[in-house]
Amino acid sequence: MEAAKYKIMGSDYVGVFATATDEFVFVGTGLTKNSKDMLTSVLGVRCIEFNVSGSDLIGLFSRANSNGIVLSNITLENELESLKKMDLGINVGIIESDLNAIGSNILTNDKIAIVNPDYDAKEVEGIRDILDVEVIKAKMDGFKTVGANNILTNQGLVINNRGTAQEQKEWDDMTGFTSVRTTANTGGLSIGLSVITNSNAVIAGDNTTGFELARIMEALE
Repeated sequence: MEAAKYKIMGSDYVGVFATATDEFVFVGTGLTKNSKDMLTSVLGVRCIEFNVSGSDLIGLFSRANSNGIVLSNITLENELESLKKMDLGINVGIIESDLNAIGSNILTNDKIAIVNPDYDAKEVEGIRDILDVEVIKAKMDGFKTVGANNILTNQGLVINNRGTAQEQKEWDDMTGFTSVRTTANTGGLSIGLSVITNSNAVIAGDNTTGFELARIMEALE
């Protein structure tokens, strides 16, 4: 597995700007060519560009796996249609929810989605239909923003450093992984917003220490 540290638009919170699967990395149209080339090269995937309500914060307003991509309800109709017309062979859909920072509230791989427990039954059904996986409500150390504070791929699970031993066991049982606890960007708990990752590679915020990156790699390899 390849690893790199990087900044996007001057920010260490690289996960705010992209969501990745084992086939695609979804980014905003405003990212520089150098950033897009770097992401595709390291992650080993095709770059898909679109915006959500004109924003480049694709990692904040969407979440994807190999089956589909869930978009925030602030997505404009023309942005939705543009993404659908790319014919990527995956489900593309919006869930109507006040919890519209999708990337912060949904954590997923190709087998399971762990979501903010405040999503209602209809919203959970929408997530399930788009991502085509089992959906489980959960939180970690009081954080309902499971996508912002944890990392999940087809290869492993990383939880934020304040997760309890009991929560870690419950999440390990849910996902089938032996998770690792850590931080990113030198002590930050928002590890999900600090990393872009898939089964091939990890791209962490430039302020992430070598020890933190090694812990993330330990889980995801």
